[in-house]
Amino acid sequence: MKEENEILKKSGGVLCARAAVKYAWIAGERSHGVRTMCRALQVSPSGYHAWRDRQPSARAVENQRLVQQIQQVHQETHEAYGMDRMWQALLQRGETCGRHRVARLRQAHAIHSRRRRRYLRRRGNYRLTESAT
Repeated sequence: MKEENEILKKSGGVLCARAAVKYAWIAGERSHGVRTMCRALQVSPSGYHAWRDRQPSARAVENQRLVQQIQQVHQETHEAYGMDRMWQALLQRGETCGRHRVARLRQAHAIHSRRRRRYLRRRGNYRLTESAT
């Protein structure tokens, strides 16, 4: 019981998260045994071991490949394309994906377009003038 209370103090809100987040926290934490941590976080040890040995899904693999394509287009266009133009460029390359998927992947991987300044502001030369007193 004392160990479980100690684990819950360290968890920092992981108790309220999804099972995959709990499993990732258990994988990173090595202070206690797997069974003890699973009992404290209310997940099954067999679920943890299945999560640890599981291969990435086909969707995750496809998303990773698509992110590489997005980054390539992003570099080729000098970071100028937004989501819509990026999606059009990917369609022209033969990729089959939706606009919202491109937007979600760009946001998840912090791929932002550079803002273009329409007008340049120049600071004028200010001279100190004597007051008329």
